[in-house]
Amino acid sequence: MVLRPPVEPMLAQARNSLPPPSALPGDLIFQPKWDGYRAILFTPCPSPGPVLLQSRRGALIQARFPDLVGAASSLPDGLVLDGELVVLAGERLSFEALQRRAASGGRTAARLAGELPAHFVVFDALQIDGRELLRTPYIERRACLEATFTEHRLSDPWRLCPETTDVALAQEWFTSWTQAPGIEGLVIRGSQQRYLPGARALIKVRRRDTTEAIVGAITGTPRRPQTLLLGRLDQGGVLRPVGRSTPVRPDAAQHLAEQLTLAGPDHPWQGVRFTTSWGSRTPLDVVLVKPDLVAEIDVDTSQNRGAWRHPVRFIRLRLDVTVRDVPRFGAGAIPSAG
Repeated sequence: MVLRPPVEPMLAQARNSLPPPSALPGDLIFQPKWDGYRAILFTPCPSPGPVLLQSRRGALIQARFPDLVGAASSLPDGLVLDGELVVLAGERLSFEALQRRAASGGRTAARLAGELPAHFVVFDALQIDGRELLRTPYIERRACLEATFTEHRLSDPWRLCPETTDVALAQEWFTSWTQAPGIEGLVIRGSQQRYLPGARALIKVRRRDTTEAIVGAITGTPRRPQTLLLGRLDQGGVLRPVGRSTPVRPDAAQHLAEQLTLAGPDHPWQGVRFTTSWGSRTPLDVVLVKPDLVAEIDVDTSQNRGAWRHPVRFIRLRLDVTVRDVPRFGAGAIPSAG
């Protein structure tokens, strides 16, 4: 059977730490977790035919990445590759630049393809030479993928995702590679795993750090806050939104309620429209509070323009820290001093 879009990608379940050796079928294989756009690439089978690029949600987005379509002439027919779209801005991966690419079309897409070329980091193969590999163990799919890269001398914009079975090396990647934008943590696979479309059969571990932010608003009520909307001061002293927390524990919510004060009319977020999640257009009802409380939070590395894209975790209030001591807007996940 020749695979055609849409194909659901195999997904990962989040863990807070590396799993035990028996967590997945076969030996554990560690790969970097890229902070990009998940995509599946299809080359024609049989040729001639179009090169197709499918997003995680099943949309066809090849028109937004004409540089990849053009470079696909170096790829053999009958390939279906699972990977991550990333964009380099200078020498660093830039999620903001990738967003610009993903939202572009027409002449803008062509211009941005020249200014901000995309790369496709391949970490799995669903089909090679028109042969479907979904039931083939991962270790064999990887061997076929490596052979394809070698035989066709594939290079940029095609990149083969590095991997290791060495736990110590994986820990080193987790510590060092996540220091710069673009790598969030690790994805763990089992060497004997089949490809299971739509199943959360992989494991992901994101690097997390503790830092501080200012409580600027809440959802719920001042007596029963549910989540926190957090901010940081920019260089001009203006409070900028940087993230929203996961639901606050009941005991922590009670302590928060004792400290919160409703905001006055001069709150800098008066008239600001908040949404329920990153990229959503659904409005979120919030209650503005006096921005004089500092929260210690647990965050991952996924930021865009100084704001965390994923919900942060509230740890505690830092009543010993003033808002002026909080890292400035855009400073990133700076480890807490205490």
